[in-house]
Amino acid sequence: MGFNCGIVGLPNVGKSTLFNALTATAAAQAANYPFCTIEPNVGRVAVPDPRLLKLAEIAGSQKIIPTQMEFVDIAGLVRGASKGEGLGNQFLAHIREVDAIIHLLRCFEDDDITHVEGDIDPLRDAEIIETELMIADLESLERRVQSLSKKAKTGDKESKILLELSEKALKLLSDGKPARLISVTDEEKPYFKLLNLITAKPILYVFNVDEGSAATGNKFSAIAMEKAKTEKAPFVVISAAIESEISQLSEDDKKEFLASLNLGEPGLDKVIREGHNLLNLMTFFTIGPKEARAWTITKGAKAPQAAGVIHTDFERGFISAETIAYQDYIDTKGETGAKEQGKMRLEGRDYIAKDGDVFHFRFNV
Repeated sequence: MGFNCGIVGLPNVGKSTLFNALTATAAAQAANYPFCTIEPNVGRVAVPDPRLLKLAEIAGSQKIIPTQMEFVDIAGLVRGASKGEGLGNQFLAHIREVDAIIHLLRCFEDDDITHVEGDIDPLRDAEIIETELMIADLESLERRVQSLSKKAKTGDKESKILLELSEKALKLLSDGKPARLISVTDEEKPYFKLLNLITAKPILYVFNVDEGSAATGNKFSAIAMEKAKTEKAPFVVISAAIESEISQLSEDDKKEFLASLNLGEPGLDKVIREGHNLLNLMTFFTIGPKEARAWTITKGAKAPQAAGVIHTDFERGFISAETIAYQDYIDTKGETGAKEQGKMRLEGRDYIAKDGDVFHFRFNV
């Protein structure tokens, strides 16, 4: 499953530094000038989940394989990006390809790192990016509405639904509001997705603060936080500079460094988890002596779909799923204990997988 989040923001807000830290590589060039990232860098990262380690310990698993998600470092947008400024059209196309957006806002002052707008103002920066994305969506919809109108008049059902959704989105966007605020029915959801609107993508705000404010935030992040709360959008406060340092340390040194900064965990762990949640994902596990592994599925997926994530044959020939809830696995100290205490259930095709389920699939092909 290819789930990915695109890191978006103005130039010089710390996108490449954050990406480097996320992937623990120097794949993205972090430089003090706009457009240092021309092609989007892509990196896959492990989703931190302490549950996997506990399950592996109980099962004595030789190998631990966490689930992963993808991050895309997209070059900085500037005013006029929707009109092609600063290679804007190319960058906007890259944003359309991701599943969710991480909007990185600069919340630190540093005379050595220039700001394209001259000073630090996260609300203004957010508005610049949002405006460009909304203009891009407006122009995209305006081009489509004409052809959809013609097709809808012929009685084509899909065109009728798409036209209605397009008109709703146009009204919202014209009022300066993102398309994600549109109320969409379950029947309309797959059609709405076909419109491929940038502002319909779920968004996570990340506030990049100075090193001294990593634990508590600062006056800039406090202002940006109110904006996120108003939008009911998730947010994380980090110092990309600190995260970049942490990513290069050994586990022991990492713990010591975090403790010295009064940080319980790396900010990156929060970013990855929030990104995972943003994409409406959850995790199930397959546990055994050879391997403990985490797998990603969308919330609401049924047992056969979960099996299909492992192998298409598992879904095609699905019979049933031996299922143990995570906490039951822990409390009964493993599969044998769960069976003895009646905590293992045999679930069929209609079972909706729950986050943390430990599965063993029965199938026949």
